[in-house]
Amino acid sequence: MSEILVVGSVAYDTITTPTGKVDHALGGSANYFSLSASLYSRVRIVGVIGDDYDSTDIKILQDRNIDLKGLQKVPGSTFHWEGKYEKDMNEAITIDTQLNVFENFNPELPKEYRDSKYVFLANIDPELQHRVLDQVDNPTLVGVDTMNFWIKSKLDSLKKLLKRVDVLLVNEGEVRALSNTWNTVSAIKELTEWGPRAVVMKRGEYGFMMYSEGKYFILPAFPVEKVIDPTGAGDTFAGGFFGYLSKLNSDWNREDIKQACIHGCLMASFTVQDFSIKGLLNVDWPQVEARQNEYYKVIALRD
Repeated sequence: MSEILVVGSVAYDTITTPTGKVDHALGGSANYFSLSASLYSRVRIVGVIGDDYDSTDIKILQDRNIDLKGLQKVPGSTFHWEGKYEKDMNEAITIDTQLNVFENFNPELPKEYRDSKYVFLANIDPELQHRVLDQVDNPTLVGVDTMNFWIKSKLDSLKKLLKRVDVLLVNEGEVRALSNTWNTVSAIKELTEWGPRAVVMKRGEYGFMMYSEGKYFILPAFPVEKVIDPTGAGDTFAGGFFGYLSKLNSDWNREDIKQACIHGCLMASFTVQDFSIKGLLNVDWPQVEARQNEYYKVIALRD
């Protein structure tokens, strides 16, 4: 088992869904990813928080044995995002984004983080993602996420980045924006030609589509009857994905990627069952195994 490095946002969110609303709830890609991946391996976070970040929220990560040496605390307010979901909860509607201390975030890796074998570059400026990779020595697996804002504003930098990564994990809208192709089946195939060994397209309640080594792999999401809040499900998916592969602690292949996608689905299914990170707080390994067994029944050809 090897340590996983995640570089991303640590935030507070205000979220409204058809089931209710929460204010000042824990959010950010690094939080969701870490709480998910920490069930599998030890996680190292690189991010930034303001002096308003509550010590009890830091303790949540510490209690999961997450390494916080790379979490910078600077004067000012922590990154805040406000969004809402309507009947179709597959897509968030952003109401307000306050970057605050995240605006000047400059990821500097502690010396002991530079040997990280598994690296997840969550949704941040591609220039910063490049900077992180420049500081890591010979990683085994590098994965990256992005968003439409960076696709539109820094496409050239993002294309160069994709030549340096192994796996691209993005949603359907981002796949279409990157490839400028509406058909996502052909789009993810095209994106592997840009550099990644695999492209994983996260499809919310519809599961995922993966393309690697000339073949597709498609499965549904774990059926959740009552979705409360889908915020962070994509980052939680990435946490389960990286967590599974890090436990192998060896060279990985397409079959390993397929299993990693399944674990991503499992972890995301816990997240959507409550607001913020609450759905992840009490999840343990026996629960993951139990849900995996249920999922295999869902996707089985014969009962």
